[in-house]
Amino acid sequence: MMEPLLRAHALHLAFGRTEALRGASAEVAPGEVLALTGPSGSGKSTLLLCMAGVLRPQAGSVTYEGRRLDDLSEDDRTRLRRREFGLVLQFGQLVPELSAVQNVMVPLLLERHDRQAARTSALGWLDRLGAADVADAQPGEMSGGEAQRVAMARALVTGPGLVFADEPTGALDTVSGEQVMEVLLSTVRETGASVVLVTHDNRVAAYADREVVLRDGVAEGRPAVLP
Repeated sequence: MMEPLLRAHALHLAFGRTEALRGASAEVAPGEVLALTGPSGSGKSTLLLCMAGVLRPQAGSVTYEGRRLDDLSEDDRTRLRRREFGLVLQFGQLVPELSAVQNVMVPLLLERHDRQAARTSALGWLDRLGAADVADAQPGEMSGGEAQRVAMARALVTGPGLVFADEPTGALDTVSGEQVMEVLLSTVRETGASVVLVTHDNRVAAYADREVVLRDGVAEGRPAVLP
């Protein structure tokens, strides 16, 4: 059996009196696309954010390449996300004062890439995702679908080994959503990266190699890692 790239085990996390996760577990193998599905409020996005190191669970463990991610400091988790993860949140969360191409350049500039090379790479990803025509637009001038494409470009521009995507097609129509998923999957297949995505759309979940269903903060079953 292949060792998981990332494993979340028995996670618990509450926000006040609301238990978002109640012992949820999931794992993703190298090169695998994993879909987290379930009804609204089931804990899908919370589980993804714990797996990505954005949130720290109150109990349980998150292990990435043999390292306890939940034991790292906030600064170390931020550095890890910037260098090794790509993150697409549900509403894009672009920097409103920056243009689309500047938003995509940010992860590269934080790692001290040459500015012109970063711009060239960012423009290439915007073109690949069908967002080249909004390269100089600011988020407030974009549609929701355009902003989501820009957010996807920003997540992929660094060539991450693991991509986390929360409802990556939620703001897109069916055709655009299929195009974005095709780009995402073709990219990770080329590079060998893994993907963890949250979706309520069965058509998007069908792109995944495996599916973990959450209900009331608990994952239904503990899926085996692909051989």
